[in-house]
Amino acid sequence: MLGVFERLALEAGREVMRVFHEGCAVDRKSDSSPVTEADRESEKIILAGLRAAFPEIPCVAEEEASAGVMPSDLGDAFFLIDPLDGTKEFVNRRTDFTVNIALVRHGVPEVGVVFAPCTGRFFSGRPGRAETIEVDGDFRIVGRRPISARVVAEPPAVVASRSHNTPETDAFIRDLGAAEIVSVGSSLKFCLVAAAEADIYPRFGRTMEWDTAAGDAVLRAAGGVTRTLDGKPLAYGKRKQADDADFANPHFIASGKSVGAA
Repeated sequence: MLGVFERLALEAGREVMRVFHEGCAVDRKSDSSPVTEADRESEKIILAGLRAAFPEIPCVAEEEASAGVMPSDLGDAFFLIDPLDGTKEFVNRRTDFTVNIALVRHGVPEVGVVFAPCTGRFFSGRPGRAETIEVDGDFRIVGRRPISARVVAEPPAVVASRSHNTPETDAFIRDLGAAEIVSVGSSLKFCLVAAAEADIYPRFGRTMEWDTAAGDAVLRAAGGVTRTLDGKPLAYGKRKQADDADFANPHFIASGKSVGAA
């Protein structure tokens, strides 16, 4: 399965970069968030590939969900797809937008890939193993190495959102007395913690499950954890929520290993 994810992420990333270089119109969805040809074409590639390879597993994808297309029953396992996470970065000609594909099983993000096609950074995770993948200019995999989250340092290095920072996030970072703050867009924040390039990613702003599942899968595979503010692991497949939309996340804190963890 992970091989299929990696292939589809590369194919989708190639198409995203075609649109990035050629330029495209920016439309607005009902929630006023931007959407482009790159989002739509990337999602078509990923959904076609997943549905051909795994027809029995339902898919939840951002653009389909925005159009009201949603599986009636998620079952024990389903795919979460964000075909272009960081559309604002894409539109503003920044480089840290990503293609995200994840498998969720029993509420846990189990397998995931995060590919930043503009920079070539590529991360994958499955239970017990996370990797960073080297990609050449032709979108071919030419190398890979394992990564592991580190024990959270004191004071920690914090990774924050470039486009969605909040006063609550700023206050949390101040209280930590962070040694370093790395600002980056999209789901790469999870991956920097997974690769021991940062210690903590706090998110006190709105996210949807397709924004986080792939990066969260990589982080958990690397030995890290993502918890809600009450200390519970962030769960997936949230529907019929009393106070929020389907698949909306609560605030969370993603981090590396705790002291004493293997």
